[in-house]
Amino acid sequence: VFLAMSDPGLLFADCLQYSKYLHHGGLAVANRRGQIIKQCNGSRLFIPASVLKIATALASIKILGEQYRFTTEFYFDPYSQVLTIKGFGDPLLVSEEVDRIVFELRKRGVSNVAGIIVDDSAFELEDTVPGGGESDNPYDAPVAATSVNFNTVAVKINPGGEVQTAEVQTPFVPLMGELGMGYGEGEYRLNICQGESNNHNMTARYTAELFFSIMQRSSISVNGSWKRGKVSDGANLLYRHRSSRQLSEVIALCLQYSNNFTANSLFLAAGARRYGYPATWEKGRRALNEILTELLGEEMMRKVHVLEGSGLSRENRISVDALLRILQLFRPYDKLLPVKRGVLLKSGTMRGVYSYAGYLSEGGAAFAILLNQAENTRDTLLDSLRPH
Repeated sequence: VFLAMSDPGLLFADCLQYSKYLHHGGLAVANRRGQIIKQCNGSRLFIPASVLKIATALASIKILGEQYRFTTEFYFDPYSQVLTIKGFGDPLLVSEEVDRIVFELRKRGVSNVAGIIVDDSAFELEDTVPGGGESDNPYDAPVAATSVNFNTVAVKINPGGEVQTAEVQTPFVPLMGELGMGYGEGEYRLNICQGESNNHNMTARYTAELFFSIMQRSSISVNGSWKRGKVSDGANLLYRHRSSRQLSEVIALCLQYSNNFTANSLFLAAGARRYGYPATWEKGRRALNEILTELLGEEMMRKVHVLEGSGLSRENRISVDALLRILQLFRPYDKLLPVKRGVLLKSGTMRGVYSYAGYLSEGGAAFAILLNQAENTRDTLLDSLRPH
């Protein structure tokens, strides 16, 4: 893999060519061999937004492996009949997956549950997602070792103000009624931790309530409460659940829906694989920087600064030429990118940040557009890069 530089005079000509639409940003195109054939401001650092997820995806594949599956452990104390759920950051522990788990618990003889302990000790996060907020928007939902449905609820508000679940697969739980109060008629997907000072308790509560509800509809008697805690000495490992989706599928979904929750779950899992549990933001940063330095070299890594894995932080920085090098390495996995505007494309959007990165055709030229400017001209720039 290499990126050969073009003639400096031609690069200056490229900047002149795009000056009408590129005021504060950079772009470049590299052919299949990695040679840069068009470039403007290729070495300058810009805020990447969600195109950073491509780097996170590449790092997680190299560290975890394409066949990797997240696990969640279930411990049961036969005397107290308390079920302990210990997660390791599975971002796709959604309602359908919980259904599968409850089926397995029933097969193993669980017919009555007198309480749930949510063990989230596999993550030790010193703060929330760097760059994240406390809004009700799902993109602000914090990650956790043991959580369900991306730490979000889908609710429907009827004309009379009644709150219902908006998903057939997800039963109504009390938390939905509380979070849905005050919203007008319609359907919403809400960050369950909006404005909360203790994200851990809200996450544990939602996890327990969902498991309680799905166990009840699966004819498991439930008559207890929940709490956060660790696996007790009297509990036995009853079932270790392996996610029904392997890493490549998780990444494809992450890139398709630009899911910040999933991207940072991958970021933390990679850190834990390299440096052990509990997962921390620092371990994630070290792991990503270490693997990208191995792949890109120290000189190119001077153009990459990553705080978290989703692109949510405005302190993340990357250059166009570094992003092209990452795309060159990501070629074996290019089909994990969604098809948008007729190309394999990952977009990134924040206030004053508009990015595109991908491949102009399957197996074709790689391109990157990073704009840190008020005007969003990335569509026009992308069209100008297509072969005519």
